[in-house]
Amino acid sequence: MTAPALTIAEILDQPALVPLWPTVGRALGLAESTTYQLASEDRLPIEVIRLGRRRVARTVDLHRFLGLLPEGNGAAPEVQSRATATRNDEAAGVQPAAPVEQLRTSRQ
Repeated sequence: MTAPALTIAEILDQPALVPLWPTVGRALGLAESTTYQLASEDRLPIEVIRLGRRRVARTVDLHRFLGLLPEGNGAAPEVQSRATATRNDEAAGVQPAAPVEQLRTSRQ
């Protein structure tokens, strides 16, 4: 069974390095087995870092792939994280569960 995908606010609340599962897999909408299979075949769209037996990814790489970083200037996106927003619907006028395409369209 596939876990529910992460919202934008949940993705933005992550530390610098995140585990391959569940964070990266859920952010990409993948099942656990698919996430590890793609990683073992070096077919994930972001770099996988091995730390001993653990597999992690840089959060900034995940943000970049999902289109959550503005092009060019490297500045953080203008969407508030769940920790700073008192309610999810206050996050920069974007619903946290909004598709990435909706976020891109609203920022242009």
